[in-house]
Amino acid sequence: MKSAERTAWTSLGVGLTVLALKGAAWWLTGSTALFADMLETVVNVAAATAALAAVRYSAMPADDNHPYGHAKVEYFSAVLEGALILVAASMILQEAYQAWFQLRPPDQPALGLALSAVATAINASWATILRRRGKRLGSPALVADSHYLMSDVVTSAGVIIGVGLVTVTGILWLDPLLAAATAVMILFSGARLLRESVGGLMDEAVQADDLTNIRGLVSTQAEGAIEAHDLRTRRAGRITFVEFHLVVPGAMPVAEAHVICDRIEAALKEALGSAVITIHVEPEGKAKHSGVVVL
Repeated sequence: MKSAERTAWTSLGVGLTVLALKGAAWWLTGSTALFADMLETVVNVAAATAALAAVRYSAMPADDNHPYGHAKVEYFSAVLEGALILVAASMILQEAYQAWFQLRPPDQPALGLALSAVATAINASWATILRRRGKRLGSPALVADSHYLMSDVVTSAGVIIGVGLVTVTGILWLDPLLAAATAVMILFSGARLLRESVGGLMDEAVQADDLTNIRGLVSTQAEGAIEAHDLRTRRAGRITFVEFHLVVPGAMPVAEAHVICDRIEAALKEALGSAVITIHVEPEGKAKHSGVVVL
């Protein structure tokens, strides 16, 4: 089993464990805020399931129908997770509205809050690990899952503090108010995740730092060429696509130009990891005197 898929399975297992703990906390207390926290974890489990399916599918090799591979499917998983977050937020707001008119103190708050605290600690630990692994593996689905887990940690901490205040102060309207605040926070999280995922589906260019690195490598590794122009980049899951035109002296033999291209490709793949490099070689008459100057 590959590392990304193994990580996705672990994430699903962690999600189910946390859901059981938070479900028990809500069942013991009857707190609307803890219900909101549990519902957020239900979405997380659904998202982890989608991430697992996406990671498995994206690992399939390229075929005749998908010559560029299947990596982009992970963005669909991230879009689905963002949509699920928005659905959960609307359900929490509805529950908070109804609870506002039926205020009641939480039952067994100490035990319920203890269970919720344990679940939050597990989430925090796994979110940190998942984000690091997702970035190392170049998996948008795993990174998206880690972002949502961390937002869950923040809201859970707020809910625990709030329900504790309800218990101590007896101010019952704090419970539905906290649930509503949780919904608003995850709404922002879902909207941000949707924007980032749609950007991947729309073939956004790589980040500015990565683009600067790519330009620098082309400039230093293309010795013997004149310039590189029309540089374009995009990402599809863990794969980075780079293409550009490389201008060489008109009298340069094809074999020599090919050596330059091989040198550039090797440097870019070492820096980017999984990458597909496309270089169109042109004679010096095609120079635009712009783009990347060869050092």
